[in-house]
Amino acid sequence: MERYDYIYNMTEDVLEYIRATYNEEEIREKLQSRYDWEEELHDVLWCEDSVTGNASGSYTCNSWRAAEYIAHNWDLLAEAMAEFGDDVNALKKGAEWCDVTIRCYLLWNAIAGALDTIEEEEE
Repeated sequence: MERYDYIYNMTEDVLEYIRATYNEEEIREKLQSRYDWEEELHDVLWCEDSVTGNASGSYTCNSWRAAEYIAHNWDLLAEAMAEFGDDVNALKKGAEWCDVTIRCYLLWNAIAGALDTIEEEEE
């Protein structure tokens, strides 16, 4: 089984969200104040199931798939838990909780990657 690439897949999810939500003119306008747009996107996407799964508690809606995603990403889970200061038993919380935790942890990176991609396409 291949290692699931959270950053790549989340960046694609963020791009899909942006392209479904904003037209080209709005995107160009928002890029003028990129920092503010990153903040806005973070606030919205934090609870967007199609990106983090945090609203419902599951991105995959499938424990088995979530377990496959985290199978070779325990390092990311450890980083996320250290960052968020979670003193919980991740195994008791389950694979979907772990997957969502990683996604929330990487959200800033995915947003930055998506906006970088959009800026490159604009050039």
